[in-house]
Amino acid sequence: MTDPDVLVLCYHAVSARWRSPLAVSPDALRRQLECVLDRGYAATTFTRAVRDPPAARTVAVTFDDGFRSVWELALPVLETLGIPATMFVPTAFIGRPEPFAWPGLEAWARGRAAGELRGLRWDEVADLAAHGWEIGSHTRTHPRLPDLDDRALAAELRGSRADCADALARSCDAIAYPYGALDARVVAAAAAAGYRAAASPPGPRFGHPALTVPRIGLYERDERARLAAKLSPSIRRLQGSPRWPPVARLARAVGL
Repeated sequence: MTDPDVLVLCYHAVSARWRSPLAVSPDALRRQLECVLDRGYAATTFTRAVRDPPAARTVAVTFDDGFRSVWELALPVLETLGIPATMFVPTAFIGRPEPFAWPGLEAWARGRAAGELRGLRWDEVADLAAHGWEIGSHTRTHPRLPDLDDRALAAELRGSRADCADALARSCDAIAYPYGALDARVVAAAAAAGYRAAASPPGPRFGHPALTVPRIGLYERDERARLAAKLSPSIRRLQGSPRWPPVARLARAVGL
């Protein structure tokens, strides 16, 4: 029997105004997801896609960071398309009134773009869950996990999982590693913390396939040829092989 084709998509924020790699417009989000559905993919949440895919072609749509724009703008799009999604939240930042602030966001922390860094409240996270979304961990404080010592690493992984369970009265089974940064020690710690599925960039699996599930990042300019290439099962298989780096350089050179 052929293994299911499990496609995992990665987004962050949704905005018609924010010119950032972190954001896609509602129109681009809708077009991209319609293209995925037109290719015969059945949508489900991340952990189910990883552990028990419901169809031969299964897609999981994921959002990192907990930007409020996902609740405001992405939820209506996905509801219209009948797609449940997974939101990975950095739990120490949820409910804070000030804009998100962690390394990598400095360019947008001041001026008009600062409003785009607003985060969700826990009641808004709960509303996503009520609409069938899975809520996963993005750690507590969004650090680069390989840089932490063992004690701090365990606190980030276990603490964020407990935060989600306490706030939502349901188990937290999945995590996305902040910045896509991981190594064998981080993956082992995620397993010890009780996670059943984890999202990562394409790359080494460290002996834990369910805890190193590769995702495809989609961006505003991903249309037509770019989108088709990213969705190709052959390309996605190639990304996990030693042959991928030269192919990636060629793709960038031709604008894919």
